[in-house]
Amino acid sequence: MSDLFAYPDAPGAQDRDTSRAAADDMAPAAPILRQMALDVLERSNGLTADQVAARLGKSILSIRPRITELTRLGKVRDTGERRPNASGKKAIVWAAVQPARLNRSSK
Repeated sequence: MSDLFAYPDAPGAQDRDTSRAAADDMAPAAPILRQMALDVLERSNGLTADQVAARLGKSILSIRPRITELTRLGKVRDTGERRPNASGKKAIVWAAVQPARLNRSSK
């Protein structure tokens, strides 16, 4: 069973059986998807969650929560920019706190 207090290091869940089951099912894949999303954001000038999902060829439903987790972990930030998502609504443009170009210069 998912640990509701492990978020954002583990998928979060509502206090419902279906939500807990979904979090439990996602637990093994979440760290991998989180790192994949972070890698994409580190090598961009900012992307919406939809754009990250598209670049990874993954469902937005599996990526959007990973972006939230990365935000809570302090690894990505809201740039203040907004772009339309697939539904035409404005979406946050996310950027890595430590972009790849800065990571390279420190090595």
